[in-house]
Amino acid sequence: MPQKIRKAVFPVAGLGTRFLPATKANPKEMLPVVDKPLIQYAAEEAVSAGIKELVFVTGRNKRSIPDHFDKAYELEHELAERGKDKLLNMVRNIIPSDVLCVYIRQAEALGLGHAVLCAREVVGDEPFAVILADDLIAPRNGLSGLGEMVEVFNYHGCSVLGSERVPHDETHRYGVVSAVESGERLWHVNGIVEKPAPEEAPSNIAVVGRYILTPRIFELLEHTPRGAGGEIQLTDAIAELLQNERVLAYEFEGKRYDCGDKLGYLRATVEYGLRHPELREDFAEYLRGLDVDALIG
Repeated sequence: MPQKIRKAVFPVAGLGTRFLPATKANPKEMLPVVDKPLIQYAAEEAVSAGIKELVFVTGRNKRSIPDHFDKAYELEHELAERGKDKLLNMVRNIIPSDVLCVYIRQAEALGLGHAVLCAREVVGDEPFAVILADDLIAPRNGLSGLGEMVEVFNYHGCSVLGSERVPHDETHRYGVVSAVESGERLWHVNGIVEKPAPEEAPSNIAVVGRYILTPRIFELLEHTPRGAGGEIQLTDAIAELLQNERVLAYEFEGKRYDCGDKLGYLRATVEYGLRHPELREDFAEYLRGLDVDALIG
């Protein structure tokens, strides 16, 4: 029986340049989709998958992330005084009381691999998850994207890469695997390439925003040279890992929204708005009445 996945690492030190000027002083992970910031959706996904320790690797101008998960005494007092019990309960229970938040400062933005390596002392010698908050994954049948992956890990006991089939002309945006089908929505990975040109991509199975990794990855990251973009790439360390350990790619059932991209973020906002219990009927009526041609001129 493999060790239980108890810890999740959230690399949140990135600059979010695609959303400037909105992210000049506000972290991209705090951008809201309807009424929750992206980082809260990611934390809720982790908690629903059984995670008990959330490890945030932060950088400059990220103070609002720990503030969001911290106790807000003044706000709670004000809500209590006004009898706003529903809002008070919401603010107090952003994450369950038995879930621990840990914050680590990434002094230099040296890439995703380096951000994961920064969490080594906290994670220790156990398997763990990595969640990229700007990949928002809507759950299917009550099970989150990471929850699906935890089930795969519990059965197979090896590293699992969250994956999605992407158009061939978009492979240059992702880490792409060379793999052999190993079951329903499951592949045995024998190679991985960071952001290959379409003509050089080994497949169209891309790695997207969710990982379950064995602790061996830390030893490999320590010796991983800078790769694409002059950064320490997690993909390069995974390429080494699969030379010694089994690595699987799993295509989760939940729908993914690329909220690191403006169009993907807008799609998520519209579709989550249409699912929102308080807004969906009025919002749907508003959308039906839009004169799109007039708006785009």
